[in-house]
Amino acid sequence: MLFGLGLISLFTGHVASDLEWYSQRLVKRSFFYSRLEGRRREGIDIWKSKYSNLFYGCSERGRNFPSAIRERASNGYLLIAASGGLNQQRTGITDAVVVARILNATLVVPELDHRSYWKDDSDFVNIFDIDRFIPYLAKDVTIVKRVPDKVMRSMEKPPYTMRVPRKSPPEYYLDQVLPILLRRRVVQLTKFDYRLASNLDEELQKLRCRVNYHGLRFIKSIQEIGERLVTKMRKMAKHYIAVHLRFEPDMLAFSGCYFGGGEKERFELGEIRKRWATLPDLSPDGERERGKCPLTPHEVGLMLRALGFANNTYLYVASGEIYGGEETLRPLRELFPNFYTKEMLAVEDLKPFLPFSSRLAAIDYIVCDESDVFVTNNNGNMAKILAGRRRYAGHKRTIRPNAKKLSALFMARDQMDWDTFSKKVKASQRGFMGEPDEVRPGRGDFHEYPSCICERPFTDDENSKGEDRMSARIPVNLKEKVHSKYVGENQGDESLQRLKRSMAEEPISLRENEDDEIFPD
Repeated sequence: MLFGLGLISLFTGHVASDLEWYSQRLVKRSFFYSRLEGRRREGIDIWKSKYSNLFYGCSERGRNFPSAIRERASNGYLLIAASGGLNQQRTGITDAVVVARILNATLVVPELDHRSYWKDDSDFVNIFDIDRFIPYLAKDVTIVKRVPDKVMRSMEKPPYTMRVPRKSPPEYYLDQVLPILLRRRVVQLTKFDYRLASNLDEELQKLRCRVNYHGLRFIKSIQEIGERLVTKMRKMAKHYIAVHLRFEPDMLAFSGCYFGGGEKERFELGEIRKRWATLPDLSPDGERERGKCPLTPHEVGLMLRALGFANNTYLYVASGEIYGGEETLRPLRELFPNFYTKEMLAVEDLKPFLPFSSRLAAIDYIVCDESDVFVTNNNGNMAKILAGRRRYAGHKRTIRPNAKKLSALFMARDQMDWDTFSKKVKASQRGFMGEPDEVRPGRGDFHEYPSCICERPFTDDENSKGEDRMSARIPVNLKEKVHSKYVGENQGDESLQRLKRSMAEEPISLRENEDDEIFPD
């Protein structure tokens, strides 16, 4: 009975917390309404958020976070087989460290996927700096390069192999994986990507950030060429935009969308789609209405010009094989003649990397990460990972297309003048420009919206002047601890639902219920 009362207390406390948060939003909203509307009418700085300097990444270990269990005292060895392309594998590596911590296991350096669509046989040491990865995380998790021979010889059976469901909570690992680990001493988790829940306690979330934003660093040869490309872009222009174009044939086939290429396109993409036997039949029109279709290169260009970027803006375009080739890219080049790719900037330097798609993707990752503005045409893995990293690095401008609204605008573009189109694009993109208040901390996918971000305290000067800060728009502590799955939102609470509905038009809610579709890129 006491246990039940405790759960009820926690449950009602969580609901009260949500009610208080939404109430604060409504009160503050009315108070600052005129000032915010004035800012919107004036337009935002398209190169940088005016609030970016108010936030910083905060992932330091808490004082009460115990040190890592030593190898001999651990519960066994955890083998991880990461899957997909570079960025999908990055999510697996990051979460593998956290899972090893949850299990008090010794982590063996994760294996990378060699058999997927990309056919890249690169190992961890060919992409990531292992001499930084292991010692940097030594206080959190013990990591070794391989299972000791003595342990392997003592095993009566080979390592136990299993696959866990996507976004499994820590309780799943403790209930289902730990008993096997204790019996068998070595367990391998396969297809390991997005296999850990987004909502964890604060210290585990901070560990995720330490892994992804500090522990994982590319090897010297990749880092150097990436930095050289950034330097070349900076020499040509003070600011540059990095555009990640996922418009390869496999991506388009997987999306189930139609892009106007007639029967030739339908046949070619249909043949590619057969590679995924489990994919359902999709309605191209339905997917476009749901905002699930990636923007074409032309549409990306139109969006950027409508947002206010001039045609003399410098673009770095990160992409693979574009479906339709140069003909597909031509409209984007015409809108932005200062168009560059890694192949254009470093022909000779790239030769050693050409056979390895993941290493090429790592070079693009660096140039995109260092850009003043990062733009994507879809919601793929690289888009999510870099959006999260750029938030952690001070909310660097990151533009994600509101495809659901933009698709309708592109269809009706010929029915309005340019000024009207531009105005509607700007309105559609509110909440998709990388501003700090777009999603409540702790909501959404962790890799896209990391919770280990803090707000800088008020200075004495700000206190004396009473200046309007972003805290007026986000009245919650960004270090707020995320509640466990046992203390979920009361979906049946009518008062809470009314408050949520009243906030439905706020940018903060635009992605909270976005479907989670994972395509390996």
